[in-house]
Amino acid sequence: MTTMNDRANRGTSISTVLGRKLGGDLLRMRETCGLKQSHAAQALTASVPKVAKMERGLVPMRDPDIRALCHLYGVDDEAVVQGLLQIARLDRERRRAKGWWRHDPETRVLAEYAEYIALEDAAQRIRTWQLALVPGLFQTPDYVRALCVVEGALEDLDSIERVVDVRRKRQARLTDERPLKVHAVIWEAALRQVVGGHEVMREQLARLVDLAELPNVHVQVLPFRAGAHVSMGGAFNIVSFEDSAALDVVHVDTIASTRWVEDTGQGTPYDRYFEQAARLALSPHASAKLIDDIAKGMQA
Repeated sequence: MTTMNDRANRGTSISTVLGRKLGGDLLRMRETCGLKQSHAAQALTASVPKVAKMERGLVPMRDPDIRALCHLYGVDDEAVVQGLLQIARLDRERRRAKGWWRHDPETRVLAEYAEYIALEDAAQRIRTWQLALVPGLFQTPDYVRALCVVEGALEDLDSIERVVDVRRKRQARLTDERPLKVHAVIWEAALRQVVGGHEVMREQLARLVDLAELPNVHVQVLPFRAGAHVSMGGAFNIVSFEDSAALDVVHVDTIASTRWVEDTGQGTPYDRYFEQAARLALSPHASAKLIDDIAKGMQA
């Protein structure tokens, strides 16, 4: 049986970077107008400790509470209020996605997407290092379908197409009004590994070259000849946010688990790992040429 303490612990046991961003924004608003946590608590008919947890991102926030605090702090710009509500919604969805993933293993693949997409949607920049796969933001529908079939995680066509549709929606961030900045370093093996057949791979590689021409997309290939390096142990994504006060989040995906790193001390090494891989990689121009050469060398 789930107790109140169980629910409280579950709410604080997962990554809360979105919650911290929301809480930090509200904290700055409160301090700007010279109010104390007790004033906020009174406006919400809540305790001061509860407000402290909200401002630290430890608990999910309800829309009425956000609107009440904005009113108290004199924030009447609806665009600002809607921005806060959007962050709160993403944070709530991400917390729910974690529970969904734990209790319904049949939907693991889609749940992992929900876990990551909430952060990606709020991000300003993604740095990704990939050893064996083309980054998800660059994958073609047929490449995605081939991965779903090979992994065996999804067996029916409807589930596979849901994954494809989610991937398309993620990729829309590359060309929308606030384009996501992506710096991808891809090991040469990921480009030579035939996924779905040669025709699928040729289309995928051509897509990669096209996307690399976008001003917000930076693609580098780490060639085999670069030799050993510190990032050979696994792929990872570094998610960065527009708010300078928000910590970067590192998403480390292994064959059996997903790990989130949101601690400055633990996250910093991944910055170094990525920068070393980028230094060893080919320039964007040379990378595009290598990708094109690999595509042309694919057998019919």
